[in-house]
Amino acid sequence: MEGPVSSLSLDEINGMSKAEFVQSLGGIFEHSSWVAEEAYQQAPFESVEHLHNSMLETARHADRRRIEELLRAHPDLATRLQVSPLSAAEQQGAGLDKLTPDEFLLLNNLNQTYTEKYQFPFIFAVRGKNKDDIIRAMQERVNRSPQEEWEQALSEIETITRFRINDLVVEDITVPCGRLTTHVLDLSRGIPAAGLSLQLWRINDEINELLCEAVTNGEGRLKSPLLEGSEMKSGCYELLFMAGDYFRRTSVEAVSHSDASTLFFLEQIPIRFNISDPMDHYHVPLLVAPGGYSTYRGS
Repeated sequence: MEGPVSSLSLDEINGMSKAEFVQSLGGIFEHSSWVAEEAYQQAPFESVEHLHNSMLETARHADRRRIEELLRAHPDLATRLQVSPLSAAEQQGAGLDKLTPDEFLLLNNLNQTYTEKYQFPFIFAVRGKNKDDIIRAMQERVNRSPQEEWEQALSEIETITRFRINDLVVEDITVPCGRLTTHVLDLSRGIPAAGLSLQLWRINDEINELLCEAVTNGEGRLKSPLLEGSEMKSGCYELLFMAGDYFRRTSVEAVSHSDASTLFFLEQIPIRFNISDPMDHYHVPLLVAPGGYSTYRGS
């Protein structure tokens, strides 16, 4: 994303190839398109917030060298260094393109002191701020410890990128669309239940209908909703979770147990529920352990 682009809907984002996704969102994190490349693996995104959080977590959980590169990719405020179009627009909005000679000299000296101390440029979410706010912030932050300023810089990047994401991507709220989703957590290990098979059934008076089969991903979720849009119909449904297969596969104890078939109390977990409003979001999470489970209607 090298220049201004039209707003995109979340549906458009979710329908993009990896190359299109990186082209459109690669500039959200300053000169660091690798964030978009890796966050693409989390698609489809349920909301703009989900999209931003996925990119933010990708950046925060990178190795220290990559995070340092991200910090150093940001331009010195009000200097003559090359800046991205987004940074240039943000700096102009804060009045940094209209500094007096004395203000420019002060800011430049503060920049130099700050960069020499922390080894990355001063990063500040300038939207809604003016040049005096920026100078005061820099005068205060240049006296902090390196760890405090490392965390502050990442916090500023979170704010900057949230502004940019919200400018670029709009929620798809004009046309309501119901959907059915699930999320499975393995309470015995305190992690998402990855690789757990499940089935969705429509329960009828005469015959039950198998609608789909799926397997949870590394986050304990599914790549797409179980039902969505026109597939959502009022009625009774049942989610059938293959808990026994999951725990036999993931338990080290089961590998050496003489009778693994009887090790786990739960074999299959049926959750039967009603959909009354096909335009609503029905989220059915499962919290599961080898000997018990719980569920509720989520959001």
